[in-house]
Amino acid sequence: MVKFTKEEIYKRIEEENVRFIRLQFTDLLGTIKNVEIPLSQLDKALDNQMMFDGSSIEGFVRIEESDMLLHPDLDSFVVFPWTSEKGKVARFICDIYNPDGTPFEGCPRYNLKRNLERMEKLGYTAFNIGTEPEFFLFKLDERGEPTMELNDKGGYFDLAPTDLGENCRRDIVLELEEMGFEIEASHHEVAPGQHEIDFKYSDAVKHCDDIQTFKLVVKTIARKHGLHATFMPKPLFGVNGSGMHANMSLFAGKENAFYDENADEQLSEVAHQFTAGIIKHAVNFTAVTNPTVNSYKRLVPGYEAPCYVAWSGQNRSPLVRVPSSRGLSTRIEVRSVDPAANPYMAMSVMLAAGLDGVENKLTAPEPVDRNIYVMDKAEREANGVQDLPATLYDALQYLNSDDVIKEALGEHLTEHFLEAKEIEWDMFRTQVHPWEREQYLSTY
Repeated sequence: MVKFTKEEIYKRIEEENVRFIRLQFTDLLGTIKNVEIPLSQLDKALDNQMMFDGSSIEGFVRIEESDMLLHPDLDSFVVFPWTSEKGKVARFICDIYNPDGTPFEGCPRYNLKRNLERMEKLGYTAFNIGTEPEFFLFKLDERGEPTMELNDKGGYFDLAPTDLGENCRRDIVLELEEMGFEIEASHHEVAPGQHEIDFKYSDAVKHCDDIQTFKLVVKTIARKHGLHATFMPKPLFGVNGSGMHANMSLFAGKENAFYDENADEQLSEVAHQFTAGIIKHAVNFTAVTNPTVNSYKRLVPGYEAPCYVAWSGQNRSPLVRVPSSRGLSTRIEVRSVDPAANPYMAMSVMLAAGLDGVENKLTAPEPVDRNIYVMDKAEREANGVQDLPATLYDALQYLNSDDVIKEALGEHLTEHFLEAKEIEWDMFRTQVHPWEREQYLSTY
């Protein structure tokens, strides 16, 4: 169902005194990009005639094929409430098209839609997602640059005065609600300076749009409080990192395909098969769901992030958990994903992995209901538990070996993602880090 018509958009623009429009899109690395236009150019934009130079965007096109078209999604229209009363700013989220009018294969948002078409051919009508993106708040210095000084010493579910980020978090929630988000919970996370705001699940494309909008709002409002919000997976050693647990389910019409009231644990055969696909491909899609060198500092024992490929409905140490809710809320939760991931690409590879399980009727391994962190390697192997990749380099090798995951990304995204991340790894590998100087400079 269409949320906004052009007429309704023009009416809202007039009522809210909107003067500028941002045409937003997401690049290969998950970074939000935008072209800002004055209101006088809106007709041109809504007719899908707004061009931009794609050669300057990470992972898009070469300089000799640079012209790209922005196609605004009318349903993504929103007015930013924090902008000036003298002239507000509104935005559309866009898909990227080639000059000949065909969808651009390097557009992560279009690529997710392509994977959803495959899902629909299998008889499912929706891939519903609910994520829990965590972030840290650091103080800004007098020049407005981020410091490593946290603004609180709070812990899990703490209240002010320990949780000094509470006012900032409350303002973020108010701005999100004004933009149409349904906020389910807001609280301090386990580590000092770490926070989580949970918003309602939705279909995959909308939810990925919401993740990107959420990140933008969090960063914008934090800065108004003299703080820097970061979605870096592991900014501090010795405390928990930030995850983006992804809850997911398939729907057929109005029915949750993961629910079967007569089955064991009320989990349908489809739920088991989808879980089997996730387990089968988890090691290979990790480069996409955990895409930075820093991501692998989070995926270590002792800080609640999963390091091992297993599933359970009982405990939180495996990669996949099955929350206790049933009926329409039946879902699986993939706990390895971090908020540095490009959400459109992360959801594409996890959907493809799950659908591989459904299509090929894969059998999920037995659940592992013990604490995997206390198992030694021999015990893990005996229980069929595989380790997640230890580094970005390892993850890239696994990704390049899996045709299902590469097909989920398409040739363009796969090629450019591997190239960008191999460069990132090489930059890290060849850099001399402070730890090395601390360990070796005096000793040798």
